[in-house]
Amino acid sequence: MASSSPRRIILLQRLGLNFKVFPPTYEIDVKTDDPVERAELKALEKARSVARLFERGLVIGVDTIVFMDNKEILEKPRDINEAKNFLRRLSGRTHFVVTGLAIIDASNMREIVDNEITKVKFRELSDEEIEFYVKTREPLDKAGGYAIQGLASLFVEKIEGDFWNVVGLPIPLLYYLLKTYFGYDILKESRQAISLI
Repeated sequence: MASSSPRRIILLQRLGLNFKVFPPTYEIDVKTDDPVERAELKALEKARSVARLFERGLVIGVDTIVFMDNKEILEKPRDINEAKNFLRRLSGRTHFVVTGLAIIDASNMREIVDNEITKVKFRELSDEEIEFYVKTREPLDKAGGYAIQGLASLFVEKIEGDFWNVVGLPIPLLYYLLKTYFGYDILKESRQAISLI
């Protein structure tokens, strides 16, 4: 798994998967402002970069992006001030979380790319809540500046779609793509090694 996301590692471990971790050591430059296309392309480029290193095995690339209804992308905040700014923009509004998911069979370089989009509505946040939350430092390494599985769960008024997608790994989509396109059934073969990037 070439990913710096401990959340994805934990989710795969909970599924009982035996996998290897390959943390990315570079930035992937994707030239598009469309958040859905961007998530898919980044996931695909991550998967391709690792699949080239192996003669066999499945390589999974994942990239999660938070964006507003005007398609403005909220990356991981660079500092506390930007995290506060993100939370003020999310306060009382609906936003979207898209995860690009790419799978490549390293033995023949056959690839499939898809995405999952979840709609999330935050309630109105007070300045005091925002100040307290950023002091926990939880927002600093999260797309959009929050972790739905953490303290930010207190801020969510409504969610439409896959909860795990907002955490960073759309598990039902992963299960479907692996089974449908690669004949890999997580339920039956959860101890077979796969690689996630």
